[in-house]
Amino acid sequence: MIHSTKRILTALLLTGSTATFAQKTAPTSDFHQWAPTPPMGWNSWDCYGPTVTEAEVKANADYMAQHLKSSGWEYVVVDIRWYVSNDKAHGYNEKDPDFNIDEYGRFVPAVNRFPSAAGGKGFKPLGDYLHAKGLKFGIHIMRGVPVVAVQRRLPILGSKATAADIYAKEGQAAWLHDMYTVVAGRAGAQEYYDSLFKLYASWGLDFVKVDDLSEPYHAPEIEMIRRAIDKSGRKIVLSMSPGETPVANAKHAQQHANMWRTVGDFWDSWEQLKEHFDVCNRWNPYRQPGAWPDADMLPMGRLGIRAERGDDRMTRFTRDEQYTLMTLWSIFRSPLMFGGDLPSNDPFTLSLLTNKEVLNVLNTSTNNRQLFRRNDLVAWTADDPKTGAKYLAVFNAQDQDLLPASAAAWNSGTISRQTPGQSKALDVDLKGARTLYLNVRDGGDGSAWDHANWLAPTLTGNGKTLDLNAVPWKTASAGWGKTTVNKSVSGGELGVGGKTYARGIGTHANSIIEYEVPAGMTRLTGSVGLDQAGAMQNTGGTMQFLIFTQSPYQPAPADSAQVRVSLRELGLTGTCTVRDLWSGQELVPATGEFAPYVRRHGAKLYRIEKK
Repeated sequence: MIHSTKRILTALLLTGSTATFAQKTAPTSDFHQWAPTPPMGWNSWDCYGPTVTEAEVKANADYMAQHLKSSGWEYVVVDIRWYVSNDKAHGYNEKDPDFNIDEYGRFVPAVNRFPSAAGGKGFKPLGDYLHAKGLKFGIHIMRGVPVVAVQRRLPILGSKATAADIYAKEGQAAWLHDMYTVVAGRAGAQEYYDSLFKLYASWGLDFVKVDDLSEPYHAPEIEMIRRAIDKSGRKIVLSMSPGETPVANAKHAQQHANMWRTVGDFWDSWEQLKEHFDVCNRWNPYRQPGAWPDADMLPMGRLGIRAERGDDRMTRFTRDEQYTLMTLWSIFRSPLMFGGDLPSNDPFTLSLLTNKEVLNVLNTSTNNRQLFRRNDLVAWTADDPKTGAKYLAVFNAQDQDLLPASAAAWNSGTISRQTPGQSKALDVDLKGARTLYLNVRDGGDGSAWDHANWLAPTLTGNGKTLDLNAVPWKTASAGWGKTTVNKSVSGGELGVGGKTYARGIGTHANSIIEYEVPAGMTRLTGSVGLDQAGAMQNTGGTMQFLIFTQSPYQPAPADSAQVRVSLRELGLTGTCTVRDLWSGQELVPATGEFAPYVRRHGAKLYRIEKK
């Protein structure tokens, strides 16, 4: 019984899952005033992953200062692993990372990537460069204490303890192993976080994104970080990542952070964007000034230059989908962190980021809420507190739906981490089939980490054998990624259940690959499975593989749909003026009902007021 109690107490210390830490009173500092409107900035993650350089940061900052600052954009954030000299795209270098760390166990910038950090200057010269342009400086860190600091028993500034005295292996991130958990209450634990933010304050830091913090939710470390920032003497905006942050912890998040993630990593995938209608509605009650539910970054413009996931490309979102993204984020009042390479922007992308009427909705609107969702036609509304005018956002999220899984010629059932070998054998009869569709669907958890592999897919018939990879597909999609032959969708080896495979196809839920069946081929064999890049995440990794021999799509809806809104639903009567905020045009006045046509996957944003 004593041992069982000890285990429970240890778990509580690490997760903060009870009132022991989570129910402490809110901090006395009014850090909410540091982010009175949703933060707006640029983050290096979507285009440079863990490899961004000082020159690239400065190039994006220069663009922001010239083109975006006047519209309210101000933060420039250096994302993950700026302390590793030899990191790589398409995954992290965990084989032989060259860490840069100071004598007190605190990571410092890699000088080969950030030359101005030489001589122990850290990020101060880069921070000074940004401040001189009227911008603000941010970095990404991982929760915890560096493993290398523990191994070297490095001392903690302001304490007699060493890093080896404050850590626990329990709770270590499954997807990156740089850090150990800092155990709250141990001598030196709070001092370690205090020393971090004392260093960051000396660099002139204005924003910190702390990863592996909010899913699962680490209340003890969140509270230590909050105290450390408050002691630092600098107004450092705190962003918690990744998501979805547990809704049960929303009040605690409000009391300790300026923003917290509501989803996992969001990429240029319509399926992920469509999911945000539910996510934003779920999180809408928990927004307050200075404490913002964060729908994640804007994967727009040029992405994947050297990203941890995906290839160099312009966003896969259509223009209609980009209007949907910007409209929903603005009326939900999510922070806006642009992920593309700013110097590569085209005029259309720039126009989305600088529409002052739309950004006014983001920054000043009140009483924001979903007005209705009628199947996949959605409306949100908000108030202009100065004039009483109403903002109305309407969305057409209709899709060409897929046939039910029961219509498939073969169905793997759900595959997850718990599936033996994280894979299943594939064997399907293709007799009489002229077309072949390889379909992967999300297993129902809504996660972005459904990396899926078709392994050694082989066609047979008439005594002949043919590698499916030798057959060119007609079309192929791969969720937020790119369908890849003999590699995973993340660009690594095809790895499933601890084994690697030379032949196969890397893809991602939701995805469809279409082929014409070669003459004489009557059977498809191989196996299917969860790729290791998905299996190593804290969440997601559930999927279903299906084979169809006819089109898996149901009939397509119309290209546009009318979204009917009663003006009484908005609290308006009589004749009202209508202004289209994206185009800047005044429309025909409306009486009784306003019913605009909206393109599929598109959005409209209006200002409506009594005439």
